[in-house]
Amino acid sequence: MDTESFKVLEYEKITNWLASFAASVRGKERCRSVIPSGNYDEVVRLHAETAEAVQIQQMQSPPFGGIYDLRAILKKATMSSVLELDELRSIMSTMGGMRNVKYFFRDLVQDVSLLKDMARPIEILGTLERHLKDTIDEHGNFRDDASPELRRITRELHTAQARVKDRLSAILHDAANQKYFQEAIVTVRDERYVIPVKQEYRNYFPGVIHDQSSSGATLFVEPLATVELNNTVRQMGLAREQEIQRILQKLSGEIAQSAAILAENCEILAEIDLIFARAGLAREMEAYPPTLNRDGVVRLKRARHPLLSKDKVVPIDIELGKNFSILLITGPNTGGKTVSMKTLGLLALLAQSGCFLPTAPDSELPVYPNIYADIGDEQSIEQSLSTFSAHTRNIVRIIDKAQQGDLILLDEVGAGTDPDEGAALARSIIEHFLQRDIAVLATTHYAALKTYAYTQTGVENASVEFDLKTLRPTYRLLIGIPGASNAFSISRQLGLPQEIVARAEIYVNEEHTHFERVVNELEQEKKDYEARNRVLYDKEREITAVEARLRSERETLAASRQELLHKAREEANNIVREARRSAEETIKSLKDQFDDHGVKERRKAIQEARNRLDEAYVPAHTVRSTPVGKPVRPDDIQTGDIVYIDSLAQEGTVLSVQGHELAVQVGGLRTIVKMSACRFVKRKAPKPRVEKVRIAASISRKAAEIRPQIDVRGMTVSEAESVLGKFIDDAVFTGLSKILLIHGKGTGALRQGLQEYLKHHRSVLSFAFADISEGGTGATVVELK
Repeated sequence: MDTESFKVLEYEKITNWLASFAASVRGKERCRSVIPSGNYDEVVRLHAETAEAVQIQQMQSPPFGGIYDLRAILKKATMSSVLELDELRSIMSTMGGMRNVKYFFRDLVQDVSLLKDMARPIEILGTLERHLKDTIDEHGNFRDDASPELRRITRELHTAQARVKDRLSAILHDAANQKYFQEAIVTVRDERYVIPVKQEYRNYFPGVIHDQSSSGATLFVEPLATVELNNTVRQMGLAREQEIQRILQKLSGEIAQSAAILAENCEILAEIDLIFARAGLAREMEAYPPTLNRDGVVRLKRARHPLLSKDKVVPIDIELGKNFSILLITGPNTGGKTVSMKTLGLLALLAQSGCFLPTAPDSELPVYPNIYADIGDEQSIEQSLSTFSAHTRNIVRIIDKAQQGDLILLDEVGAGTDPDEGAALARSIIEHFLQRDIAVLATTHYAALKTYAYTQTGVENASVEFDLKTLRPTYRLLIGIPGASNAFSISRQLGLPQEIVARAEIYVNEEHTHFERVVNELEQEKKDYEARNRVLYDKEREITAVEARLRSERETLAASRQELLHKAREEANNIVREARRSAEETIKSLKDQFDDHGVKERRKAIQEARNRLDEAYVPAHTVRSTPVGKPVRPDDIQTGDIVYIDSLAQEGTVLSVQGHELAVQVGGLRTIVKMSACRFVKRKAPKPRVEKVRIAASISRKAAEIRPQIDVRGMTVSEAESVLGKFIDDAVFTGLSKILLIHGKGTGALRQGLQEYLKHHRSVLSFAFADISEGGTGATVVELK
């Protein structure tokens, strides 16, 4: 990857930002030294790692605490140097961090195979870690029991120190010596226990003088009586230091032997830290993973420059590489062109570093082998180079290195010299890259290049939208429309005298003026088109939402219908069960009344009644979800046929054919239905003739056929009274306490006639209009005695 473009694209700011999300020193170094990859497979792997880290961070973060940079310490250990206690603390803490990170990924339930495979090689050096913990306590101090010898020496040292202190305490508290002492305390000078003696009594108190106070009034004297005891303390102290040095040397040797493993573990931790830093940056930028391709296609949607505030930057859409490989951005010097170009370059570097992008989720980018950039004023006083010379020198370097599939960013290509010559040179440079299939994003002011982009396949115009009213760019990138310089309009707005502007317009040739006018018209049409497109998009979203709501309501209604059907069948089955119970009681009563004459025929009739009751029972789970039978045709239907009535979800027997309507017997109900509301099921089979015990069979049949409701719509009042009277008698006989009379609304004549009839019926207790869910004023609920 060419690193010359990193400076002009400010890639270093991105790596420093990335480093702020790393937890360890080595991880931050890795972030700052990240070089984008030009290998497609490697970039895909980097994005997969970042995606796994983002997935983990949504729940928790790895335990990176306590990890230090061990490179200098390990190098010192391998050179046979004895490590200090602080260095051992750093190694022990880092080894604990290695263990925590390894076990963190081992115990993860999420499917993050790449990171788990990365953490798996971390080697836990249990023996070395245990030796370090045996030497250093939880506070970071050297343990007195780090070895048996050190434990013994430390115990003897404490005993010797106690003897010296006891002896000195006895001297201090001797009444004969009280006048000699400045204070009755024991202190230490030159690692020996001493007591403070007044200067004027130095000749009266024998001992070794080790120090004096700053004022000279106090001498720190070691009494002769404690010299030998202090010598013993000193010897024990030296022995302890020697034993500590022996332990440190032994641990340093162990660390030197494991230095390669520890260094490799640190490399793994740094790499994992880098990956999670990329995940942290993605969260901070509100970024999404781009779709990577090998075809050189750029399709960035709502792309933001990552170094600009996301609250202020205007997202742009950039396309390149599908229908054209060269994109020329034209327009006035407003800063928008360069920002657009840097946005593409920096996002490409980010993507090829494994980072997510601050774009819409469905953005797409290729993996460029190299990215070259010539951006900004490269004038160099030290090298005596003009702006044109500096740009040309940089372009020469890019031409020598660029290969097929690379991306080149050129700012103000051909600028800094004669306009005609500069435009010609810029066109030639662009054609050179076009012929070699190298993607180019260039900015220019030359009108000749705008025309060239219109006529040349593979080259496309673009511009940064400019508001002539406010004289400020909107920073929206418009693909397919060249930008007008708008010099005259801007000059007028800024107050340049009208006569000067008018004279300048005369000096400009007619073709240029016409071109600028066409460009402005195209920009306006583009705005109008986008406005209409936004309106259509909003309406499409509204329609989609309405469709989703209707679909949900339809599903809810279907579920409710199935539930109602289920409840209706349950109620029907309850009625059948009650009818069976009543019929069984009637059959038992008949058995008691009749003699043995015709026993076989009676039993046969009774069994037939029971079978019909069983057939009337509808299991709760048998719900017809699809129509049964075939459509009813007037020329095929005849009296006695069995049809299925959709509205009642029941089968019935055709009593008569009346044009396109049928008179149908459904259980104990006779009703008129349209042929279109029925479906043919089968021809009615002839019934076996039963001569004997007709009372039992008739009772059983009534119990099976009786329904809790009757529909008399379409009948005259007299017809309805006849049917209703028979129906009420059957209902009372089978033990029903309530029935539903469906008479419809219509003119109300049928309803009034039937309600008058119900007032005088001997079996009717009361009646009232049905609930709205049962038909409201179109039906009457009748309470039976």
